[in-house]
Amino acid sequence: MTKYVLALDQGTSSSRSIVFDASGAIVAMAQREFTQIFPKPGWVEHDPNEIWTSQLATAHEALARAGLTARELAAIGITNQRETTLVWSRRTGEPIHNAIVWQDRRGEPLCAQLRAQGLAEPIRRSTGLVIDPYFSATKLRWILDHVSGAHIAAAHGELAFGTVDSWLIWKLTEGRVHATDVSNASRTMLFDIRHNVWDHELLKVLHVPDSLLPKVHPSSHLYGETTLLGAPVPIAGVAGDQQAALFGQACFAPGLAKNTYGTGCFMLTHTGSRFAASTHGLVTTAAAQTGPAPEFALEGSVFIGGAVVQWLRDGLHAIRASAEVQALAESVPDAGGVMFVPAFAGLGAPYWNADARGAIVGLTRGSTVAHIARAALESIAFQSAALLQAMTRDIASSRAAAEAGAVTELRVDGGASVNDLLMQFQADLLGIPVVRPRITETTALGAAYLAGLATGVWRSRDELAALWQAERRFEPTLTRERAGELMAHWEHAVRQAVAR
Repeated sequence: MTKYVLALDQGTSSSRSIVFDASGAIVAMAQREFTQIFPKPGWVEHDPNEIWTSQLATAHEALARAGLTARELAAIGITNQRETTLVWSRRTGEPIHNAIVWQDRRGEPLCAQLRAQGLAEPIRRSTGLVIDPYFSATKLRWILDHVSGAHIAAAHGELAFGTVDSWLIWKLTEGRVHATDVSNASRTMLFDIRHNVWDHELLKVLHVPDSLLPKVHPSSHLYGETTLLGAPVPIAGVAGDQQAALFGQACFAPGLAKNTYGTGCFMLTHTGSRFAASTHGLVTTAAAQTGPAPEFALEGSVFIGGAVVQWLRDGLHAIRASAEVQALAESVPDAGGVMFVPAFAGLGAPYWNADARGAIVGLTRGSTVAHIARAALESIAFQSAALLQAMTRDIASSRAAAEAGAVTELRVDGGASVNDLLMQFQADLLGIPVVRPRITETTALGAAYLAGLATGVWRSRDELAALWQAERRFEPTLTRERAGELMAHWEHAVRQAVAR
């Protein structure tokens, strides 16, 4: 009898559900966008109840489109936008504030205080992270400080904190389970990823009561079950979106790397069972785990990836639909010396400059909107190339990462990975093949794999690795000398964006 797994993919702008069969093929999917809330410049929020209702609706829709009932599901896997922070009442299940989204920057003043207190190195040593409002800890602290009565309620054990996965587990189990997985916990800036436990010293520093916290499990684990789809179904896999994509790309061994081209870009390289501290602007994060033993990855995050195409459409009105950008960019042979640094929300790894602002440099009288469009596309590849260069230097210099070896190919996914011009330019800059898989829904696929491993749909990682298939390989065509010249021009443009 064919076994099916339902993956709930809760993203930044939409909730999706995808049904996979035992071969890893997509049977059906459904998607719903939800409201983006911007109370102030730099603030981004979501309505937790809209996250939940949109996600549940897509689960029902996907099952209906697949012609399946809940009884035919072996398991549910959850993957989610990471770092986004929610706090709710344990008694009523109601949120006490909107979810504060990973893009939100309101935690910067507290981050500055933590840096001034000399906590950067202790936090990096324990959590693998840099101090930044991107992560959950300062978002949680803000909610406790600004919602009336939250301090007292938290001290009395009346509140629950979680990232989006914890919220979905709570709602799916009707309040019976308050849990998360190691990959999501590792993005809170409160979790000791070497030992897979909450860091009680950091909790004291940030005045976060233990009672707020979810229980942490491996990513492939029987979390509980839901009956909300019409029959009992186990929730058996949970991972943050980028770790789920790494798993879905079958990057199980040290040295295997993937890059997801979404709103932002997120590159991860598996580094095995040893903690690899970055000295080149990356973070160390927990990889999705199928058992109790810690596994790690080096990660770099680009804040503005595919979102630069949205800006061309909505801000510059250069195109009417995002799909038009490749044709516009291909109407010129190159960017004509134009460099576009899309630092609309500061710069992430490896630069970590919150004050940087977008810049277009190298304009001449001959520059056209097509050159700007091509430079915008190329900016995605330049930022990603800077990440892989940093990873390569970290792996070369770190004994802890020695087992990883050199990255010899980059597996890609996400919406912008369908753009052949971008993928070819990426390969040219990197000097290694860029490989696009047959199934590009790797985030949801990773969640499905984790859930299926826990419930017997698949037996091992080796079986999953055999399912992975390439759709196209983009081989580099530029000389390394020319690629180096282009990267030098990029770094010069970055310096213009950070000089304020």
